[in-house]
Amino acid sequence: MENFRLRVFRAVAEELSFRKAAEVLHLSQPAVSQHVRALEEEAGVQLFDRARGAGHGSQISLTEAGRVLLRYANAAAETMVEARRSLAALHEEADGPLKLGASTTVAQYLLPRILGAFLKQYPQVKLSLVSGNTEQIVEAVAEKKVELGIIEGPAMRREVKTERMVQDEMVLIVSPNHVWARKGGAIEKKELAKVPLLLRERGSGSRRVVERALKKLGLPLRSLQVAMELDSTEAIISGVEAELGVGFVSLWALGKALRLGTVKVVAVKGLEMRRDFSFVRLAGAEMTGAAAAFQRFALGAAGGGNS
Repeated sequence: MENFRLRVFRAVAEELSFRKAAEVLHLSQPAVSQHVRALEEEAGVQLFDRARGAGHGSQISLTEAGRVLLRYANAAAETMVEARRSLAALHEEADGPLKLGASTTVAQYLLPRILGAFLKQYPQVKLSLVSGNTEQIVEAVAEKKVELGIIEGPAMRREVKTERMVQDEMVLIVSPNHVWARKGGAIEKKELAKVPLLLRERGSGSRRVVERALKKLGLPLRSLQVAMELDSTEAIISGVEAELGVGFVSLWALGKALRLGTVKVVAVKGLEMRRDFSFVRLAGAEMTGAAAAFQRFALGAAGGGNS
């Protein structure tokens, strides 16, 4: 992909000999000299001092213009190497093992349709999926147990890097029989302190989002009636359906429950809980092969939002 005249120029500049450059490039010496002369004519400058190169095989030297061009030619060559690497990864045939990690909400509600379509397009990929809360998935990435994770909260570790996948919104749900569902409209924030609250377990990304948003609203967790700590979004939805309390869950998780009418979404004045589902990987690690293919595919598949 590199301009061939620049490649010849770099070889001559490195060897400081037309003959040696010709040997490296597997060209004739006249062909090397011709390429260099053509480059000099194109640039309008002399690149080599040939005064010392009259004898057969004797050395030459770079002019000031030659030294300037060499810096740019080397930089251009490095850029082309990076370009080749990126293009190869883009068109790389994804196959072999792919170890993914996903936090609970993502694994249960977002990933299934994406993984089905991905494996249909890349049938040679051998997928393994680990699920857990955000803290557990970040730890799995940091310990190289999975190549790529998808989490629903902040990573909280320096050795990993996150990249947004898609936006999510956490909402308050109640039973259809709850007084808030029957009266309609947004509730005052102080009302939250009067009802049993179902929360995700400590270490959950969803819980961190809820805690931060409530604290910002002036409702620290100690001021609320935490009735249960549950280990999944599905458990919170089931608990709300059974009228054990109210809870905050991802909109991605509510499709079926909202269609069936088993829960209702209730707005809280002044409260908004938006967050990102994010890819997480080792900082400084370059995604290649099946992992890179999956990240590109998932970004495209999730781009339509949570409709």
